[in-house]
Amino acid sequence: MPNNRGRRRRFGAVRQLNSGRWQARYRDPATGLLRSAPHTFETKTDADLWLTTTEAEIIKGTFLDPSAGKITVAEWGKRWFDSASPHLKRRTVTLYAGLIRLWIDPRMGGYELSAVRPIHVKEWLAGLQKAGLSASRARTAYRVLSQIFASAVDNDLIAVTPCRGIKLPRLPETEPHILSAREVERLISHCNPPHDLLVKLLAYAGLRIGEAFALRRKDVDLVNGLIWVDEALAEVAGQLFFDTPKSHQKRPLSLPEYLVRELRDHLTARVADDPEALLFLGRTGRPLRYNSWRRTHFDKAVDRAGLKDVTPQDLRATHASQVADRHGVMAAAKRLGHANASVTTRHYARSRDGQDAEIAKGLNADHEKAKRTRARKAKKLKPIKDDVARTLHEEKEGAPESDDQGS
Repeated sequence: MPNNRGRRRRFGAVRQLNSGRWQARYRDPATGLLRSAPHTFETKTDADLWLTTTEAEIIKGTFLDPSAGKITVAEWGKRWFDSASPHLKRRTVTLYAGLIRLWIDPRMGGYELSAVRPIHVKEWLAGLQKAGLSASRARTAYRVLSQIFASAVDNDLIAVTPCRGIKLPRLPETEPHILSAREVERLISHCNPPHDLLVKLLAYAGLRIGEAFALRRKDVDLVNGLIWVDEALAEVAGQLFFDTPKSHQKRPLSLPEYLVRELRDHLTARVADDPEALLFLGRTGRPLRYNSWRRTHFDKAVDRAGLKDVTPQDLRATHASQVADRHGVMAAAKRLGHANASVTTRHYARSRDGQDAEIAKGLNADHEKAKRTRARKAKKLKPIKDDVARTLHEEKEGAPESDDQGS
């Protein structure tokens, strides 16, 4: 439309409304639809400036449709969740769905995406903690919300995510219980067969408990002395299902010879002659359930062994620490199926109780050994030094007097 000087704008148009304020309109280059600025302006100059800025952003490819960010967090969160679910593990899908339903939608779902600011996210996170949500669960809920907003940024609905500069609740400092070799053997000796073999796989192969529950006959390679870890048994809402391991990685694990022999005997005596047959089953012939197995077998063995606060995960941590100590963190990470060695050091590679004192004792022994070595060397050198000194002294006494006056 012509402006007050009789010239038409190259991009968009402005008009004065009955209220006296000015409206800026432009044609969306993607759809061809006529759109209005998200708000009106006090002066025509302000409206013209907005159009000029918008045109420059469209040319540079940085323009975002103001109306796109008006979709609510709940609406976009559903779209994100539906598109992300096929790529997530079943347990993660269930977890995320519950967090969205219970903690994200009721408190943040009504906001428009473009209206959310970092302060809103901080207030929401503080509200979760006041409601009694654990630090771990609150951090997971925040991770879900941040992924929703990151997806909105990726799809040009908003320019920047409000999930920035957020201080997350600290996780409690929990150290795994690293067992000594003697404690591990004592625990195994108090396990009834075949659960003693299952515990050995946790302690000497570093398996996750779900990976051990999911082992099948076809996963055991007796010829090469290894097992293949390619499944994990998980339980969600009381339902058991088989899934890929936590890292989605299929990995071979070499076993000590005595463990291979025990597996051979176990396959012969207790496992059906079917490649898909599970190595370990419950009394009813069904897959093991973690809580029932711990209560019936593992925890009782821990008590009989005179140990306290030992979990199946502690055996994995013990194995990781032993491997890291002898062969390095990278070897431990590979054996445990970690894509990143930092996970190994952060969660598993720990020193067992008393090991620091043993290190100090070893350092003192090294010092004393070096001290004794130096003393022996000094004792051997002393006669040589005495002989050299005596020879020099004799030569000095037998030498003729010099003639200082010359001939």
